Amino acid sequence: MNPVGAFTFVLHSHLPYARMAGRWPHGEEWIHEAAVETYLPLLNALYDLKDQGVEYRLTIGITPILAEQLADDDVKDHLDAYLEEKIGVAKADIERFSEEEDLQLKYLAGYYRDTFEQIKTSFDKRFNRDIIGAFRTLQDAGLIEVITSAATHGYLPLLGQDSSIYGQIKTGVETYKRHFGRPPRAIWLPECAYRPAYIDSDGKVRPGIEHFLQELGIELFFSETHTIEGGQPVGVAAGDAIGPYGEIKRRYVIPVQQAIPRREASTFTPYYVSDTTSGVKAEQHSGVAVIGRDNRTGMQVWSADWGYPGDYDYREFHKKDGISGLQYWRVSGPRVDLANKDFYHPDWAEYKIGEHARHFAWLVSDRLKEYHSSTGNYGLIAANYDTELFGHWWFEGIGWIKEVLRQLADDEAVELVTASNFVERHKPVEVLHIPESSWGMGGNHWTWDNHDTHWMWGPIHSGEERMEKLADKYTDPTVDEEATLNQAARELLLLESSDWPFLVTTGQAREYAIRRFTRHVERFEALATSLERGQPNRQLADELYEVDKVFQDIDYRWFKSR
Repeated sequence: MNPVGAFTFVLHSHLPYARMAGRWPHGEEWIHEAAVETYLPLLNALYDLKDQGVEYRLTIGITPILAEQLADDDVKDHLDAYLEEKIGVAKADIERFSEEEDLQLKYLAGYYRDTFEQIKTSFDKRFNRDIIGAFRTLQDAGLIEVITSAATHGYLPLLGQDSSIYGQIKTGVETYKRHFGRPPRAIWLPECAYRPAYIDSDGKVRPGIEHFLQELGIELFFSETHTIEGGQPVGVAAGDAIGPYGEIKRRYVIPVQQAIPRREASTFTPYYVSDTTSGVKAEQHSGVAVIGRDNRTGMQVWSADWGYPGDYDYREFHKKDGISGLQYWRVSGPRVDLANKDFYHPDWAEYKIGEHARHFAWLVSDRLKEYHSSTGNYGLIAANYDTELFGHWWFEGIGWIKEVLRQLADDEAVELVTASNFVERHKPVEVLHIPESSWGMGGNHWTWDNHDTHWMWGPIHSGEERMEKLADKYTDPTVDEEATLNQAARELLLLESSDWPFLVTTGQAREYAIRRFTRHVERFEALATSLERGQPNRQLADELYEVDKVFQDIDYRWFKSR
């Protein structure tokens, strides 16, 4: 083989914390759906390729809070019950459609029954009810890289205390070690949200996110395309950052126009992130690398106009049977009303999977060849997606990933890699100042801090300050004090989750998100108040741990002032 470049899928797996939070429409069923429709089918695909001797590589992020939920015994029991329920629903539909003499719907109900039964067998027997362990086995075999994230997907750039940023990442690192038996090499920053160093209103230098990553041994993170290729953020004057209501929020250590070099930067190559803590020169860096998302391959999936999932023969996500909730229809065509959708045909969809996989593999190979021809460099394409897009939203997506990996494994021009291994063998040769950014609307923080969500940041920042003071105060705690402090730290992490403001902004689960956020705020305040009064409420701490049951090895000292 003589490859001219490399490719990796970078899949980001994350769900809001929902353990023991009830079922439909919001709650633990989120986990069950994702496991049945995405995580278990993906594991089946990867293990099938492994058994067939296909030398694939893949990068997948599993957030610490998701790993904790998937490894939880109660969640596993409920997942088994969910699968039994789905099998029963499909069987009932077979009888119903037999009575109605609807052969196509009867066939599809049987198709779902067989699918759910296969998934249940995979969960119980092939993977021994251990989804996290199954991913760990693939990583130990060198076929995938599992990357970490902040503990509860906290929105790091908007956290008020450096102790909380450190606590989020440190908890994520330690949780990863417990589940995967090794330290993580790379991280998916929640919401791809990055912030360089800046000087706060008191004249204190707040270090960039890369500073915390470097301190905790993480060598790589991922960013949106515009973070690498774009110029100065729109509407931001040199040296300033604009707040959600138009106010100037920050004064950068390095002015914005200097922080983004006037040169072409490419997502085909990783860069070292400059160390901006004290206004150092561009050639000095943090030792932490960044890889930007390749936009062309991304849009081939995400585009509403020409993305693969919109193909007429793929299953329609939004139309569900009024009795069973199963999805028996296909996309059918552009702007076809839900009432007029045609029935789904799995064999038609299977044909399209092959066609689209071959096209995507060609696209990757062609782009790498073009980049190599024009620059002489060995490029990397990182195709970054939310894992739950595949299987759950795009029903055929897991089959497509499987076939893409098979196709690219046979392409002599393309090397399949994991992200960290690529950076290890092709170390960055340039240093890049990257701007404050995210994947959200406008490429900034608006999605998480706007008129609907700004009220949430007061309790978050207040909680951060109280946690830091408590961690500083209790240097030699009693057993009861330490247990209460540790549970207060867990509740702080849970209330900091970026999911709550995101769900409020999008309106997808607004009331649920507000309820979950305020509940964790109330729990944290009760614990913090008991500690501030010198009367730690150990009983409450133990009760809340049984409710949340996350981050068993947390240490409140991680939240001390920095």
